[in-house]
Amino acid sequence: MVRVRGVNIAATSLDPVAAYDRIAASFPRLSEQRRAYLDAVERLVVCAIPAHSHSLLDIGAGDGSRARRIAQAAGLQEVVLLEPSVSMRQNFPAGVTAWPVRAEDLHLQQGRFEVIVCLWNVLGHIFPANARSEVLRQCAHLLAPVGRIFVDVNHRYNARHYGILPTAWRLVRDSVAPGETNGDVVVRWQAQDVSTAGHVFTHREFAGLCRSAGVTIERRFVVDYATGALRRWSFEGNLLYVLRA
Repeated sequence: MVRVRGVNIAATSLDPVAAYDRIAASFPRLSEQRRAYLDAVERLVVCAIPAHSHSLLDIGAGDGSRARRIAQAAGLQEVVLLEPSVSMRQNFPAGVTAWPVRAEDLHLQQGRFEVIVCLWNVLGHIFPANARSEVLRQCAHLLAPVGRIFVDVNHRYNARHYGILPTAWRLVRDSVAPGETNGDVVVRWQAQDVSTAGHVFTHREFAGLCRSAGVTIERRFVVDYATGALRRWSFEGNLLYVLRA
């Protein structure tokens, strides 16, 4: 078994940072496969950014292209990218500041930001659950008084994506034997033959993380993972949250 920050995963899986090092060259193509969803999330983020904002921190920034698009659309001048993967950082755009650390080490950093994003289930690569809460707490510490934090997570009960029977099984399991590891999954990129540890969330679980971190959910969106369309019911998509300290 391999341990990821205190959690055992399959022996064939990599630590999340090592996994993203492996897929860095394919990351643009992998992103393109989910372009409708990613673009929809970015549009929602841009529309909810407080007026007169000028600084952005992207946690788990990947190759930096997401932060660049958001910053350009919202007119943000200062862009800081937290990304522990060396291979991902090699593709950063010019004019950004790089924080080459894990999200779990956010407490070592200094700054003040009007916009903090943690997108495409980056929070689901952080283990264990109390470390996720601590990352949210540190985001609140770095947030400007009028700022907002944007987090989207893979929804454990997204029946439209996972299917009705697997989702029903998850609901039953969570009801009969609730536990913080129920959402632990193995994330696979089959074309690259790479896998790592991940976690998929329920709304109740995420709300509990926010309470323990001292942040408030201001708004929640349900976004179809295939089309990017906004959905009414939570079982129809992934969950995007707007948070304030």
